[in-house]
Amino acid sequence: MTTPRSSASLLARQWQHGGWLSSLLLPLSALTAWAVARKRRQYLDGTRPAYRAPVPVVVVGNVYVGGTGKTPMVIATVEGLRARGYTPGVVSRGYGVKIDGHARVGTGALEAARFGDEPALIARATGAPVSVHPKRALAAQALLQAHPEVDVIVSDDGLQHLALARDIEIVVQDERGIGNGRLLPAGPLREPASRLQDVDVVVTNIGTADGRPAATGNARPRQVRMWLEPGEPRQIEGGGTRPLSAYAGQPRIAAAAGIGNPERFFATLRAAGIALDATLPLPDHHDYAESPFQAITAETILVTSKDAIKCAALHDARLWEVPVQAAFSDPQLFDWLAQALRQPAPARA
Repeated sequence: MTTPRSSASLLARQWQHGGWLSSLLLPLSALTAWAVARKRRQYLDGTRPAYRAPVPVVVVGNVYVGGTGKTPMVIATVEGLRARGYTPGVVSRGYGVKIDGHARVGTGALEAARFGDEPALIARATGAPVSVHPKRALAAQALLQAHPEVDVIVSDDGLQHLALARDIEIVVQDERGIGNGRLLPAGPLREPASRLQDVDVVVTNIGTADGRPAATGNARPRQVRMWLEPGEPRQIEGGGTRPLSAYAGQPRIAAAAGIGNPERFFATLRAAGIALDATLPLPDHHDYAESPFQAITAETILVTSKDAIKCAALHDARLWEVPVQAAFSDPQLFDWLAQALRQPAPARA
C-alpha cells in the first residue's frame, strides 16, 4: 500500500533526478510553460497592467516550489537597507490566512493566525511594518497608506506575482538548485530555469559556511552564497536564554521544524555539536493547533523561529527557539542593493 508520505517522497526524488513519474507528467508541464509564458508576455506588453508603487520594490522569491530560505533573506534585506538609510516595509501573501477585502497592516508582535507565520516572524525580527494580502499590489497600497514614511518595499515571495511591478528581483535557491529542470508538475519549477538569467541576484542557501571565497566581477545576475548562523536559544514558555554551546554533547535533546526543508535546521544543530535523540520534521506552515510533541521524551526540544511564533499556546517548557541570522559570501551585497535602488527602474513587469 502506498502512503501519502511515500508518494510525496517518490515525487521529491523524481523532481530532483527525473524518472518515470516525472516523464509521465511532462504533458502537464507543457501546459504550465504555456500559461507562464502567456502571463509574463501580457504583463510585459501592457495587456495586463502592473501596479507601479511610488517607492522602489525589491522582490525576494524563488523558482523552486517550497522553502529555500526566503524569510531569512527578507529579514536580512530589511535590516541591510535600514542600516543604509532606508525605511523599509514588507508585503506578503499571508500564507494560510483568509483575508477578505482590505489588506492587514501591522507592526511588532503580530498574531500568526491573522497575518501568517512568516509575516509575523518578519515583523517581530525587524520591527518593520508588514502588510498582507493575496494581491500584493493591494498590500503595497495599504502599506504606504498606513505608513507613508516607508521609502522601499520588500516583497516576501511574489516573484511570479507580476501585478506588482518591481525594481530589483532576488531569487533564493538551495542545494537542490533547479532539480530536474522541469516545470510543475513534472518538476519543481514555477518558471523555466532560464528565468534565473533575468533576475538581479541569485542567492544560494548552502546551510552552513563552506569557506570558499566570494565571487568577483560585475556579472549579472550577481551570485551570492548564504548560510544561516544559529543564535542563542530562548525558552518559549519562560523567556530565558542559554548559549547554544550548552547543548553540545548533552543527552535527551530533540528538534522539530515545520519549514520547507526541516533537514537543513537539523543539520545546523548537528554542525554546532548537538546530538539529536529525535527529530520531528513537520509540514511547512504547521499550525500547532494540537501539540505534536506528546510522544517525544526528550527534556529539551529545539525549534525554529517560524515554529516558535505559533508554539506559545502549547505551554511546553521543553520548547526552545533557536534563532538564525543570514550571513553572506558577498560583503558588498547590501551596499550594491542600496545603490541600485537609486538608479532608474529597469523595464520589467
